[in-house]
Formats: sequence, C-alpha cells, structure tokens
Amino acid sequence: MEIPKKQRKYCPFCKKHTEHSLEDAKRKPRRTLAKGQRRFLRKMKGYGSFPKENPKGREKPTRKTDFRFKCSECKKLHNVGRGFRTKKIEKM
Repeated sequence: MEIPKKQRKYCPFCKKHTEHSLEDAKRKPRRTLAKGQRRFLRKMKGYGSFPKENPKGREKPTRKTDFRFKCSECKKLHNVGRGFRTKKIEKM
C-alpha cells in the first residue's frame, strides 16, 4: 500500500488543518497490565514452551499499522484511528 509522506490533516492542538508528516512507530502490546495478561505472563515464567498449542491457521497474516502524524506548526504528534492491516507500506 502506498501512502503519502506529507498530508494536510486536522491538528487537535492547533485546532486547524495543517501539513503533517507521517511517522510510523513501533507497535506496543496493548494492555500489558490487564488481569489476563498478568496471568499469562505468570504462567509463562520459567516454562519451556507455550502453555497451549497454537491452533493452525488461527494467526493473523499481517500486523496492524501504527501511524503518527507530526504537525508542521506545533511539532506535536498524534495518531488517527487504530490503524489497519497491510502487508507492505511504501511512503511516496
């Protein structure tokens, strides 16, 4: 998927439309302190392999993108939406 490096977007800090540059950030795992995640990490501690076998064909084929838009005027970063799944991203 091709995406432009610079876009005119609404900046929630300036409260107007400005030129934004595109930055992609590393995706962090969501809710690292959730009860289920803490239970899973405790179970994995000191264990040789995965607690349950991974069913075949259940994993997602792609990762979700995480775009951050940087305002050219106030230089603040913000993201729009939750991202979408793509195999390959090209900045044009």
